[in-house]
Amino acid sequence: MNARWDHLLLDCTLVTLADDHGYDLIGHGALGWRDGEIVFAGAIDDLPDKPDVLARQVESLHGALITPGLVDCHTHLVFAGDRADEFERRLQGESYEAIARAGGGILSTVLATRAASEDELFAQSLPRARALIADGATTLEIKSGYGLDLDTELKMLRVARRIGKELDITVRTTLLGLHALPPEYRDRRDEYVTMVREEWLPAAKREGLADAVDAFCEGIGFTPDEVRRVFGRARELNLPVKLHADQLSGLGGGGLAAEHAALSADHLECAGNECIAAMADAGTVAVLLPGSFYALRETRLPPMEALRARGVPIAVATDLNPGTSPLRSLRLAINLACTLFGLTPEEALRGATVNAARALGLRDRGRLIPGQRADVAVWNAHTPSELAYWIGGSLLQRGFAGGRELSLRA
Repeated sequence: MNARWDHLLLDCTLVTLADDHGYDLIGHGALGWRDGEIVFAGAIDDLPDKPDVLARQVESLHGALITPGLVDCHTHLVFAGDRADEFERRLQGESYEAIARAGGGILSTVLATRAASEDELFAQSLPRARALIADGATTLEIKSGYGLDLDTELKMLRVARRIGKELDITVRTTLLGLHALPPEYRDRRDEYVTMVREEWLPAAKREGLADAVDAFCEGIGFTPDEVRRVFGRARELNLPVKLHADQLSGLGGGGLAAEHAALSADHLECAGNECIAAMADAGTVAVLLPGSFYALRETRLPPMEALRARGVPIAVATDLNPGTSPLRSLRLAINLACTLFGLTPEEALRGATVNAARALGLRDRGRLIPGQRADVAVWNAHTPSELAYWIGGSLLQRGFAGGRELSLRA
């Protein structure tokens, strides 16, 4: 052996997700890593030497459950203000459209986010990221989209990068320029789309602030042709794409995503069989967002059986945002995906680990096997189904990202 391992955890139950189906449990297990990479995941009896010879730091976890760290692959957690008042108004019978016409909706978040300084935006957003980590996440995706002008969009992406550095986790950033039409461009749609395509994407690429490009393809958002214009430019810049697709209407967003080899198509409640077949052929991940389904009290379910039949990888994320999914727990999203969409606990856990990582273009995490990044969640649980079973409360005991223990202060 050339070097001792940095850390070795003993007497634990490993949920390795090593194969494509099943939990792949290892009881009475051991997990070791060196330089942030897993070097051993197996039974204690299969360790190649005595624990104190193998590793500098050795701990017994007294039977705790260990899974890969969770991956939240779709969030909008950088924003200023909140929309709790709108939530109350909707419950009192006021429509979303009426609230928006009165200056609410996304416009209120845009105005607050534009007005906030970068430090103010960071201070407001950091606790939301901490809450996700405190419930098991070790990798986050964070989108822009509440600036709708270049300076604010870049400000949001800088804040997302700062959050990753502050918390010592991986944050993947996504430029969501086609989120909504800003009021100053209400009568100049084409000009706005051209500006996003020709100015915003190159600027985000030049400054190293965007890992991917997203768009909201809906009747109340942007048309497939408008999205194609922006996605074509993204591909020219070697920026991968993902898409808010087929949430409220069947515009063929899943197929559009597949057409551009998108990492993921997200929502998909209205996706048809043709779109799902295209996603399967392209290897595009289906990201389910039960938080927004729940908060909006939607009734049309994603086409689960079609997704399964075609073998489309299924991920689960929080969609954390101020208007339609103020959800700060990926584990609760796992529960909602099971209770509302009919996922099995194993499908949901896989959806928040290995498939969620795939939805971000990350193949180095999501499983507990040698060679993978040492992103690890240690739970106060005995079986993996408990992660979907318990509603609320904290189950996380400890978290590690790249082998470094994380602060769980929410």
